[in-house]
Amino acid sequence: MAKGSEKPEKMEITDTYQFRLARKIADGGMGSIYEAVLFGSEGFEKTVAIKNIREKFTGDRDFVEMFIGEAKLVADLVHQNIVQIYKLGRFGTTFYIAMEYVNGVNLQEFMNRHLELGIKVPVDLGAFIISRVCRGLEYAHAKRDKFGNQLAVVHRDISPKNLMISAEGEVKITDFGIAKARNLMKDQEGQVLMGKAQYMSPEQAQYLPTDRRSDVFSLAVVMYELLTGEPVFGSTEETTVILDNVVQRDIPPPRTKNPEIPEPLEKIILKALERNLSKRYQDAGKMGYDLEYFMYHKGYGPTIVTLEKYMRNLFPHLYLTPMERSEQGARPMPTAKDSDRALAEAKTQIDPEAKKKK
Repeated sequence: MAKGSEKPEKMEITDTYQFRLARKIADGGMGSIYEAVLFGSEGFEKTVAIKNIREKFTGDRDFVEMFIGEAKLVADLVHQNIVQIYKLGRFGTTFYIAMEYVNGVNLQEFMNRHLELGIKVPVDLGAFIISRVCRGLEYAHAKRDKFGNQLAVVHRDISPKNLMISAEGEVKITDFGIAKARNLMKDQEGQVLMGKAQYMSPEQAQYLPTDRRSDVFSLAVVMYELLTGEPVFGSTEETTVILDNVVQRDIPPPRTKNPEIPEPLEKIILKALERNLSKRYQDAGKMGYDLEYFMYHKGYGPTIVTLEKYMRNLFPHLYLTPMERSEQGARPMPTAKDSDRALAEAKTQIDPEAKKKK
């Protein structure tokens, strides 16, 4: 046997992890997320996010199983557009997940900021954000286990709060807590309705089995709201009313809400919003391709650098150093005039000819 083919000796490294919670980022119904510091030897430190189960819910076996299933599923989902999981651990009676820390905002906060300023999300930047989510979903949907069997992952909760934009302009999918995957996650379809009603697909809203096309529909609902500033199926109505809207309410063409949306982009949105499964995009990759063609077929289009520069104007507090935060506190949020300037700068990144047109 050649030396290169010799099996390595079996080795194990037993170590302990030490985390210090720095601040609470968000509270959920049954858990919380914290910014934390992971400590290693020789002064090693890494900022991570810690997601835990509230102690009073640790006795809910179904919830604990979903929490554990999320960690096991996402552990092998390694993609630039998916928040990475590092570790599933247990402290006392509660479980926690250590994951990639994203210094940024979720898409809901991004949209809210535009509403505050009375401006619309630039169409090309909105298309870019959604195209990155498409690529993350395409990867997750196609994921196979170590034996080559398709996991048949369906996120089932694609919504603005579960899509992150980092300070570097990266877009990431997070929270696979109610995802389903063969042999890893309970789906409970037909028994329990899980997810946010206003972003569900028609099949999900009717307790029917879902597949990757369900996530495509949900993403299109998000895209419609991102580019028009209006939810498709309502947000303040009773849940039963929203579910009924998801199943049968007429969907106004996006251009009636925002005439700045080009017709080719409107066609992409409406195809992804088809209630007839055979007419809808059959996978997120095809939707992503059409969005990329829309953005780049003329030669120029937005990149993560474009989005980073735009974010820098909208959310300047994300770019403060720890020392600046402690010495100066949070800087004032920019005004509408500042954001108009950011939009102009973003447009010059998308189309270099814009500078010459001024």
